[in-house]
Amino acid sequence: MTANATRVLVLNSGSSSVKYQLLDMQDGSRLAVGLVERIGEETSRLSHTPLAAGGEKREREARIADHEEALKAVADELSADGLGLDSPELAAIGHRVVHGGLKFTEPTVIDDAVLKEIERLVPVAPLHNPANITGIRTAQALRPDLPQVAVFDTAFHTTMPEHAARYAIDVETADAHRIRRYGFHGTSHAYVSRKTAELLGKAPEDVNVIVLHLGNGASASAVAGGRCVDTSMGLTPLEGLVMGTRSGDIDPAVVFHLKRVAGMDADEVDELLNKKSGLVGLCGDNDMREIRRRIDEGDERAALAFDIYIHRLKKYIGAYSAVLGRVDAVAFTAGVGENAAPVREAAVLGLEELGLAVDADLNAVRSDEARLISPEYARVAVAVVPTDEELEIAGQTYALVSN
Repeated sequence: MTANATRVLVLNSGSSSVKYQLLDMQDGSRLAVGLVERIGEETSRLSHTPLAAGGEKREREARIADHEEALKAVADELSADGLGLDSPELAAIGHRVVHGGLKFTEPTVIDDAVLKEIERLVPVAPLHNPANITGIRTAQALRPDLPQVAVFDTAFHTTMPEHAARYAIDVETADAHRIRRYGFHGTSHAYVSRKTAELLGKAPEDVNVIVLHLGNGASASAVAGGRCVDTSMGLTPLEGLVMGTRSGDIDPAVVFHLKRVAGMDADEVDELLNKKSGLVGLCGDNDMREIRRRIDEGDERAALAFDIYIHRLKKYIGAYSAVLGRVDAVAFTAGVGENAAPVREAAVLGLEELGLAVDADLNAVRSDEARLISPEYARVAVAVVPTDEELEIAGQTYALVSN
């Protein structure tokens, strides 16, 4: 790597989309951001914003057949701004990979053996790992000489002790089929827990934090001294909190009940719990802004959905307070966590005995900056910390290839 190679392209490849950001790791600044969506459909859409040049967002709609064509289109957009993939300033490409199992506990330079292991994990991440693999192979074809680094959503959670990571099922069966709790949103939990420590003026190893990543997908984690000791998502991202379309925690016998009394097969139950449950299943909406509007108009279904959502949050805050023993901060992040003041207020209400409270005026402030929203007398800090998964991926990627 040359001395002036300080840029990292971050790729997040979904089944029909590619999100990307180009960052300069000298100062963490973003040079360009964009999204290709509806890949493979009749009309695909690419939006690209060249931040370095202060340019305006460019959008175009046309059929983009596959990920290879999508990444070539991304490369063309970057080249138009003088930021092409052939630039000597590009140090590496960092890929978000959802599932790394137990093998990948840190960012990893991708080679054939790594790709084979990611493929081996497809059965436990059938919706995500195949798309991640496609993005990696395409990027490798475009720049075979450039380091490609995988940063795994599960990696941060591999520090969980066995008593937190294992399910109470037959050990031989669990080991044979890799059934255990892996956790997800790891790059966000890592970033936010570290930033929360900075906000408190302490080192990460001196702080215990409960991180609440609340978006359409939602997860909680208990982080003790910078290491995850428990998290709400498990074998898949279905377990845990109430989410936009996912049920979160549920009695597993519900699956057998639906098979017996409703005649539903495995795929139908999977569809129900992952796409037709959570907030959308409870009230027909998975947008918290719309749910709050309906509550203000007296909608009882929306109010019940909100109450169920908050009840689950409180249970996890309480549980993780017990797991950690000492809690220094609770940090809200992601789309809902960063922007929905009523969620933050309701989640903490009644938990004064745990040292938690929010200041109404501080909580009402809208800001892109990390901030405390708890009153000075509160024993436990309550924080809003905007997550930055792309910067975390870029930082881990650059640190690896620099060394």
